[in-house]
Amino acid sequence: MLGAVLTVLGTGLVGCGVQPTGVIEAGAPASGLTRGMRLYYASDTGLRAVPVLDRDFTSLDAVMKLLAQGPTAAERREGLTTLLHAPAGYTVTGDGARVTVELEGPYWAEARDRVTGQLVCTLASFQSVAEAEVRADDVEVTIRPGEGPALGPLRCAGYLGG
Repeated sequence: MLGAVLTVLGTGLVGCGVQPTGVIEAGAPASGLTRGMRLYYASDTGLRAVPVLDRDFTSLDAVMKLLAQGPTAAERREGLTTLLHAPAGYTVTGDGARVTVELEGPYWAEARDRVTGQLVCTLASFQSVAEAEVRADDVEVTIRPGEGPALGPLRCAGYLGG
């Protein structure tokens, strides 16, 4: 019965000029950061975004403090952790697609470390929410330690993918 229905439907489609085709390649799936506030935590497989739905943030400083507090108990059970420890003194400012982290002391990680990725991706996520015309993929984060060279500008895309 089902075969007969499909044959009739197929015949009808061919009669209307619709020709059968093979598999059509459409390219790679969409990628990049999604809209909405997310905290980025470390896992065994790389960075993972966790949506923040129940809290409002008014500043980049508040987001950095929340990231340093680490994931919830449920998120920890899923294998997530934070590598970021809140520095003693810092200021975070955002202007358009640029975010700057000013540290009073040295920065303890390298530019390509996952801890830096957590910081860059989380701040980019917040900045794109705070300034709606800015895409998270376009946000550049610069880390300026009180001692040593500045890191950046850094984009989140450099840390995603494993």
